[in-house]
Amino acid sequence: MKMVRVTTLDLIGEDERGATHYFDMDRSGQFIVAYRKAGSVSGQHYHKGIAPKKNPEKIIVMQGEAVLNWKDVQSTAAGSVLIKAPALVEIDPYAWHEVISKTDIIIFEMNGLEDAKEDTFRL
Repeated sequence: MKMVRVTTLDLIGEDERGATHYFDMDRSGQFIVAYRKAGSVSGQHYHKGIAPKKNPEKIIVMQGEAVLNWKDVQSTAAGSVLIKAPALVEIDPYAWHEVISKTDIIIFEMNGLEDAKEDTFRL
């Protein structure tokens, strides 16, 4: 059972200025933009899906590369995935996860701080 999905963002076009990608979003409200340095570790927790914006948790890696390690806290399923920006990452409830930055990264979290307040658990 795979509890993490990574989808490369669709490319609209690219020229001498750079590339343009797009994605659809069904969420509104407060969001988080996080900058992480190469070698840093984030996460190391899971969500039960109590907060709607954590069911599933959705983030976009806007720039850089990271490794996402995960394990199902209710079974023995586990895995690791390399994320190369730009990519949408969806993390299901009960998937303990950590993000290890291979390079400096920029992350756009489609949730706010309040969403995680009552729905973040550590092993």
